[in-house]
Amino acid sequence: MNPVRDSGALAPRDIAPAVSNKINSGNTPTLPNKISDISNGVNHALTTGFSFGSTSGVITTLGLMVGLHSGTHSKFAVLGGIITIAIADAFSDALGIHISEESENKHTTAEIWMATVSTFIAKFVVALTFTIPVLLWDFSKTINIPGLLSVEFPIAIVVAIAWGLFLITTVSIRLAQKQGNKISRVVLEHLLIVILVIATTHYVGHWVAGFSE
Repeated sequence: MNPVRDSGALAPRDIAPAVSNKINSGNTPTLPNKISDISNGVNHALTTGFSFGSTSGVITTLGLMVGLHSGTHSKFAVLGGIITIAIADAFSDALGIHISEESENKHTTAEIWMATVSTFIAKFVVALTFTIPVLLWDFSKTINIPGLLSVEFPIAIVVAIAWGLFLITTVSIRLAQKQGNKISRVVLEHLLIVILVIATTHYVGHWVAGFSE
């Protein structure tokens, strides 16, 4: 009976293979792992930027449009508000995401800037799309929206609301699928928030307009 073997110790001839196996099974990342990490980081940055930017672009722009229309009934006031949101709020959201990603202290500089730039682009482009119905339809043509206490909005605002709800639905479906959550619950939750924003800004706009009468 070999006492060395019985004690669990390694014989000299076993030391070299053991050390080699330990090195090979260590935490040193392989090339495929590095590529996978980079890919995951890029995917996270772009998903964060475009999801946040597009969602913010819809909610803030619709809220501004409905509020300004209810308070001023001015097509040019609404148009100017949209362009202002597209520029100023896009920079604001991009900076917010930039600081948020930095504070997590786990992203590379490239990933942080990708999230920043994608947020700006998404917010800027999505917000500007709402200028299209405002430019195409005059505010004198109105339509009733059932479900919002029979509120009448210009066709341009109605089209903008429909476009915003479509965008939110699309983003919500993609997020739900990515996270493995129930699609109907996620979509309904996000749409209810948008509708709440629309209703609130509409009545706040009317309330503010009352001070000028």
